[in-house]
Amino acid sequence: MPLEYTTITQVAGPLIVVDQVSEIHYDELVEVETGDGQIRRGRVLEASEGSALVQLFEGTTGLDVKSSKVRFLGRVLEISVSADIVGRIFDGAGNPIDDGPRIVPDKKLDINGSPINPYARAYPSEFIQTGISSIDCMNPLVRGQKLPIFSGAGLPHSQIAAQIARQATVLGTEEPFAVVLGAMGITFEEADFFISDLRASGALDRAVLFINLANDPVIERIATPRMALTVAEYLAFELDMHVLTILTDMTNYAEALREISAARKEVPGRRGYPGYMYTDLASIYERAGRITGKKGSITQIPILTMPEDDKTHPIPDLTGYITEGQIILSRELHKLGIYPPTNVSISLSRLKDKGIGEGKTREDHADVLNQLSDAYDRGKEAAELAVVLGEAALSESDRIFLKFSEEFEKRFVNQRPDENRTIEDTLDIGWELMALLPRAELKRVSQENIDKYMVKNTERTVGD
Repeated sequence: MPLEYTTITQVAGPLIVVDQVSEIHYDELVEVETGDGQIRRGRVLEASEGSALVQLFEGTTGLDVKSSKVRFLGRVLEISVSADIVGRIFDGAGNPIDDGPRIVPDKKLDINGSPINPYARAYPSEFIQTGISSIDCMNPLVRGQKLPIFSGAGLPHSQIAAQIARQATVLGTEEPFAVVLGAMGITFEEADFFISDLRASGALDRAVLFINLANDPVIERIATPRMALTVAEYLAFELDMHVLTILTDMTNYAEALREISAARKEVPGRRGYPGYMYTDLASIYERAGRITGKKGSITQIPILTMPEDDKTHPIPDLTGYITEGQIILSRELHKLGIYPPTNVSISLSRLKDKGIGEGKTREDHADVLNQLSDAYDRGKEAAELAVVLGEAALSESDRIFLKFSEEFEKRFVNQRPDENRTIEDTLDIGWELMALLPRAELKRVSQENIDKYMVKNTERTVGD
């Protein structure tokens, strides 16, 4: 029976200070029984001689210091896992919210996970098809990679996340595939959209959802992504599944981190965020990858909204340092009605070369990627020149590339939210677009691939 303490001396936001304690450890789970018998959970943030700083998941609202009892449970925050967890919906604290039964656990796991020996990591090398051309062709996602999406307020990142969750699959394998969604600080409308969308498409049967709503305790947001990743690790490394983990919105997570840091009266770092935010984010993002000798893998897509569309803001900036590239959404393309509004010029997948080519996607993939990227960039330069000088001042070559960039956005980047393109379809559209360019300008594709694929797609050129 754990000892009970009635020595709460301070309350600050979601934090309480308990004095006259002994043998208390960092991250230990805590129960606080209020005067009316209500139980609130928390964990130890700091343990010093004779006192403990505790953060409460349910917050401190209405907490009577004098009548409340504190119990230190001697264990860390855990989540119950079993094979039955797939297809279920939980809140941010790991409690079922889908009217289903509680999980009968095969085991209980520490939500902080276990570190992976770097030597045991296998290099990501297998292509994941999302069905979205601007990702699959231009910024391929590789199994075991962590590839964030940088969005902005009002942009359709939730729609993209749901589409990827529905459509994503590992090509050339029969091993089971699962999706784990960790949603932090989202609205009820967004939560309902995710649930109804995945349920309608049948994708919920292979998904696990952890949903922390905007009106849920802020402190719960700290635990939500760790809950999701612990389940992902169980499915990947013990049940041999390919797991795609989508975390949205990491900006809400970072804001919760800042709020707790302020309540602890810590010296703020850049723009008010704690100095250890890089380390904290790394403890989440680095829980992706493959392990040598294991069939399963964890691929991670964190989604964040850039405050004021500023990619130099600490949240996207630090995320970009830790992860292996970024997909950046464009407000300009969104205004033009293009979905998904992916800015392929400044997006990057650092592992793209490892997951494409013969035997993985198609032998012409690298050629198509390079040529489309070059031609689109030249078209955007021509568009900027046309704004200054007028389109009449452009050379014939510039006009061709300008037309190409417009068609590229309309035909290649743009697609329906329910459109699931195979990588072959995507590459064929790329060849159709390249048919708009003079043969002399196709400097980044081999003659062999031109002979093999250009003729095939010339009859289906854009606009037909």
